[in-house]
Amino acid sequence: MLNFKKAVLATAAVAAIAGFSAPALAQDSDEKTVAITYIVEHPALDAVREGIIESLAEKGYTEGDNLTVVARSAQGNMTTQTQIASEFAGLKPDVAVGISTPSAQALKNSMGDAPVVFAAVTDPVAAGLVENPEHPEANITGTSDKQPPKPALELIQTLVPGVKTIGVIYNPGEANSVVQVDEIKAAAGELGLEVVDSPAAQSTMVPDAARNLVGKADAILLPTDNSVISVLEAIITVGERAKLPVFTTDTDSVERGAVAALGFNYAEMGKVTGDMVAEILAGKSPSEIAVVVPGNQDLFLNMKAAEAMGITVPDSVKDSAKKVIE
Repeated sequence: MLNFKKAVLATAAVAAIAGFSAPALAQDSDEKTVAITYIVEHPALDAVREGIIESLAEKGYTEGDNLTVVARSAQGNMTTQTQIASEFAGLKPDVAVGISTPSAQALKNSMGDAPVVFAAVTDPVAAGLVENPEHPEANITGTSDKQPPKPALELIQTLVPGVKTIGVIYNPGEANSVVQVDEIKAAAGELGLEVVDSPAAQSTMVPDAARNLVGKADAILLPTDNSVISVLEAIITVGERAKLPVFTTDTDSVERGAVAALGFNYAEMGKVTGDMVAEILAGKSPSEIAVVVPGNQDLFLNMKAAEAMGITVPDSVKDSAKKVIE
């Protein structure tokens, strides 16, 4: 059974989506509300959300006790994402959290002066979220998953002998992805590689974008693009059938069938983000908290996927991996 506050939230959500003004929550001073939204559900973004809640619990904010968490997925739809941001503005939570660039941008445009924390945003400056990551100017701060693409390309050169052309699938509507593709192209040029990009404006277009790379690329490298990663299995199927190895920069994708990834632990990123949320709940201003790029890149390998896509992994590479899926 819903408790009173959750019943108010449910009513407010329906009212907001129906176009009415949502009532603000009447909160006890010792009770806090954190509203979390994300553009789509996939393991990396789910890990961030769970890491935030875990961190808050460690800081004494327990869901169902002194903390209410409102979580909304936009299901990959920007119109829905904008509606959710408007809903959150009416609910007036203590902190609103946007996981992914589109989600953070929607909150920034809707929440006024209310505190906003973002997570898993590759380039918060290019996305228009902050001007100075070291000293955020207003009511928004968060964590970035920006990572250099050169090590991932060098890994591909090691595992795919003779590789010349890298295929990249991305959503040109995600600022996060455009930045990554530009950086992949710059790094590839330094290594003597050519990049063939295959855009997909929606998740439903990703399978065709993958098939478009067959015969044009020697390997695929996927950026942390939410539209693409959410339907990773469709790309894996193309990779296995065409012996076109698929690499990512999202370690959770390796368990789902990618050959390898150099990337962050997104659960740890969630905990760092949760630490920021806890500081704001305790009274700190977002402008006093610098944007953080947490952790180092770890190598994850999937040996079954490597075999299925025609890759032989040297023992030296296998020995250097943080996690090997046999």
